[in-house]
Amino acid sequence: MKRCLCMLLLFAALLPGPVSSPRVLRDGDIPIRAPSAILLEQETGAVLYEKNADERLAPASVTKVMTLLLILEDLDAGKIRLDDVVTASPRAASFGGSCVFLEEGERMSVEEMLKCIAVVSANDCAVAMAEHLSGTEELFVERMNRRAEELGLSNTHFTNCTGLFDDEEHYSSARDLALLSRELMRHEAIKDYSTIWMDSIRDGAFELVNTNKLVIRYEGCTGLKTGFTSKAMYCLAATAERDGAAYVAVVMHADSADSRNADAAALLNYAFANFRLCSLRPEQPLPRLPVEMGKAGGVSLVCGGEAWALAPKGGVPQYSLSLPELLSAPLREGQQVGTLTVRLGDQVLAEVPILCAEEVERIGFWGLFKKLAAGLIGL
Repeated sequence: MKRCLCMLLLFAALLPGPVSSPRVLRDGDIPIRAPSAILLEQETGAVLYEKNADERLAPASVTKVMTLLLILEDLDAGKIRLDDVVTASPRAASFGGSCVFLEEGERMSVEEMLKCIAVVSANDCAVAMAEHLSGTEELFVERMNRRAEELGLSNTHFTNCTGLFDDEEHYSSARDLALLSRELMRHEAIKDYSTIWMDSIRDGAFELVNTNKLVIRYEGCTGLKTGFTSKAMYCLAATAERDGAAYVAVVMHADSADSRNADAAALLNYAFANFRLCSLRPEQPLPRLPVEMGKAGGVSLVCGGEAWALAPKGGVPQYSLSLPELLSAPLREGQQVGTLTVRLGDQVLAEVPILCAEEVERIGFWGLFKKLAAGLIGL
């Protein structure tokens, strides 16, 4: 029993220290007309506002955030390349709604397909890519649902890769779509497409204009995806970045495109006006601590836990290290040996664990004897 208690205490000591979280605003704190919405910061995932954020609703074409994510992940994994050629099947060419009017047998590169999905929400290109990656849309949808489960999206289930059809079993929530958008934005390459306002395909014969008007109307907008069906109404996952801070605003079931854009802009405005990212790393390098009875005479240190915290604007962060003067071997890599406390005014923003960067074994009898002998010879 004592051994179990000691192990629990040791495990607790190795956990990252607390990070102060901002107060989450709710319905009424910001005038959001849409019935469901959320605002979060991309780096930390800190939620700043939510309104019915876990309600399962039809996501319309915001579904394609998952489609885009799987395409980007396959590109990063080397399974496909941007210059690979995709041939439109009869089924892909049959799709309407937002589309680029693919013809059966028409060939486009993965990059062109990706651009069409990101810019004009092309349903035909989404289906063509789903078939290219998985063989059939049905198999691709299975991948979508597996990935949703891996990401912990507990209020999400897909039955298609477009969001075009109002299926009772095709749903998501504002929170899940925000987390999904955050995951997609980890892939910097998506911005090459999601920030395009106007472009063209087919050697300039077909013009593309982004369905997300915030790309041109909102400073720092980096994307991401609009959606509309008669059931889902007007949906939007919007991302924006300024001065190193990036946010995701998701609005679901707004009554008009202008309303959803205004709601998303209001959420982003609140974030940029009130918060900033604060580094949880000291400006000066961490010292190398001496080690007694070790095969090495010292050990390098690293910071554990998160590298950033969301903090209110104003004030200068203060960093204070708490470290022993001397450590005793053996030491494990990742073993906590101290704490970095980050303060903003009177508030403790975070307590960051300071860890050993490498293992230091305890010196044995003969090693100690050799050290003593070397010392005597040196005298």
